[in-house]
Amino acid sequence: MKKLLMAAAAFGTALPAAAQTVAVTNAKLVIGDGSAPVEGGTVLVRDGRVVAAGPGVTVPAGVPVIDAEGRWVTPGIFAGFTRLGIVEVDGVSETDDSAASSSPFNAALDISPAVNPKTSAITLNRAEGVTRAVVAPEARGSIFAGQGAVIDLGADMDAVSKPRAFQFMEYGETGARRAGGSRPAAIALFRNALFEARDYARNPASFADRGKDALLTRADALALQPVVTGQVPLLVHVERASDILVMLDLKREVPALKLVLVGAEEGWTVARQIAAAKVPVLASALADLPASFEQLAATQSNIGRMQAAGVTVGIGTINDNEARQARLVKQYAGNLVALTKVPGASGLDWGQAFATISSKPAEAMGMGGEFGSLRPGRRGDIVLWDGDPLEIGTAAVRVFIDGVEQPVETRQDLLRKRYFDPKEGALPKAYER
Repeated sequence: MKKLLMAAAAFGTALPAAAQTVAVTNAKLVIGDGSAPVEGGTVLVRDGRVVAAGPGVTVPAGVPVIDAEGRWVTPGIFAGFTRLGIVEVDGVSETDDSAASSSPFNAALDISPAVNPKTSAITLNRAEGVTRAVVAPEARGSIFAGQGAVIDLGADMDAVSKPRAFQFMEYGETGARRAGGSRPAAIALFRNALFEARDYARNPASFADRGKDALLTRADALALQPVVTGQVPLLVHVERASDILVMLDLKREVPALKLVLVGAEEGWTVARQIAAAKVPVLASALADLPASFEQLAATQSNIGRMQAAGVTVGIGTINDNEARQARLVKQYAGNLVALTKVPGASGLDWGQAFATISSKPAEAMGMGGEFGSLRPGRRGDIVLWDGDPLEIGTAAVRVFIDGVEQPVETRQDLLRKRYFDPKEGALPKAYER
């Protein structure tokens, strides 16, 4: 709280208590939709939603006002692919709910009840300006990992913004292993799952649930219903260009599929086909060297080239410490800006780069009308920064989720306070808060 009061004083305003109606004025304002920042901007939030944002916005009488003093103000970061809140310590299985190796269920697994708002990674990433995140399970017993959620990183116990928001599936090398050893096995398993899900939809009472020996249990078939009918997206981890084309072919077979590609490190080589299929991508941004045989064409120009071809691209962090370090997407977006200055490379301008960590991942998830920008009607997720948010070393000074100001003090801050003065008190340091 002391840190928040100091930050509020720095901005010349008293700290509002749970302000769901608030205006931030005199800002270097970023809408998050790909447009360039504007000077002297104002964002007005009423009852937790954005009413207006831009230059010349009038603030009604009685609305609490924060003077940004010319500093950067942006929408909260929307982390495009994470496992935040479902893993605390990788080496301690009791704290890891990302996957179930021996469960008879796969597609039916729902990670929403496992999200722990008190996970240390949530506090850390909130303090770095991350306000929403896509949280995905990990596939172990099948190509289907289960049902993921979109969460907010607020300091309360109600973290899940949308449960069962998507189904996550592995293809490529990992999918081949999960299906029995080959990509053809993975495709056969996928098609069979669709057949069984359709059979279940036609007559649920007659569906033959063979229990643990089934390729698809009754619960799995039920969970795949919204995927087959296009009610929720199917996120598929795929890296190799030829594997991407296989997924696009499957979408043509099942037009209702809301396909979203995850990873897609060779996506730039088939970017025109991805764009023509209108399939969005949550791409890995730091891939510049092949880490496997399915990533031989990896390049940091991947996102810039895909966007230039017309693909909707947001940044995700699959297989990149995704249970803890969603905050790194700021640096990755900054790298995309830097690439515009490298001869032969393909990057993005500043507004486009910020959109890859705000509106673009939200749009990929079909949630662009709710999250990811400061357009009217969106949730009031706002961050005030002490500098350019895509520069290393810039810190989030104030963070709002749904218009409610959030604490930004982390465990690291508390430890620094505890040990900054080495002298022992009445009790050992470990007993101090």
